Amino acid sequence: MVAEKGIREGFIEYLSPTGVMFMPDAVNGRETWRGREASPAALMWNPIWIDVSANGALAYSIGNSQFRPKGKDDPQVFYGHYISVWVRQPNGEFRAALDTGINHEKPAAVQPTEWKFPSAGSDNNADKISAADSAVGFYQTAQESGAVKAYRNYLANDAIVMRQGKFPAFDKRSALDLVKETPRINFAKRKSFTEAADLGYVNSPYNIVDKAGKEIERGNFVQVWKFRKGKWQIVADVLVPLPKPSN
Repeated sequence: MVAEKGIREGFIEYLSPTGVMFMPDAVNGRETWRGREASPAALMWNPIWIDVSANGALAYSIGNSQFRPKGKDDPQVFYGHYISVWVRQPNGEFRAALDTGINHEKPAAVQPTEWKFPSAGSDNNADKISAADSAVGFYQTAQESGAVKAYRNYLANDAIVMRQGKFPAFDKRSALDLVKETPRINFAKRKSFTEAADLGYVNSPYNIVDKAGKEIERGNFVQVWKFRKGKWQIVADVLVPLPKPSN
């Protein structure tokens, strides 16, 4: 629909009634798009990774994107990757509860257009262990010992981590290299998880400070957690910075 009818109409149709986007801060995406006029801008995107909860109620997809401000023939292209979190609606259809992404330089190689899914079997979390409760340790470690140690303890081996201006990391080792560039991340203490069986996600504010404690970045983060082999792990992690205030 985005390709056929435009970005505005596509998002209005496929966002859930309460779907969140960062424009630039967290807003109701559907209502925000309804308040905008249609634009000639063109967006080409495709999923390369999709995972669905064991009960089919929650899912997320990650993919490539190309944005052309003046339309499909515009030579100016903004390359990036996006993440969408999907929730099954009462009528059985999926709608996006959250959609965001990052921009980066043009990839050196042609990007994949086919999507993959986890090869490992799913753990159904029969004991109903909460992702929100399990994540407390991650946020405490990040606050007390730094983000590198927190991510090292909680990232899945196949985690996808995205940072603005950087190519995504598609495994734990590469992800930790990205995290090392911003070792002091403060995650907001008020976090509300949405969970379904073995999958959960959260979005909330964050800020990054330097060694002296001075803030150098703030924005919103998105994390997707998955229950595997008796514990919750981070399988997707995105920081979406807010524009820096002008002097």
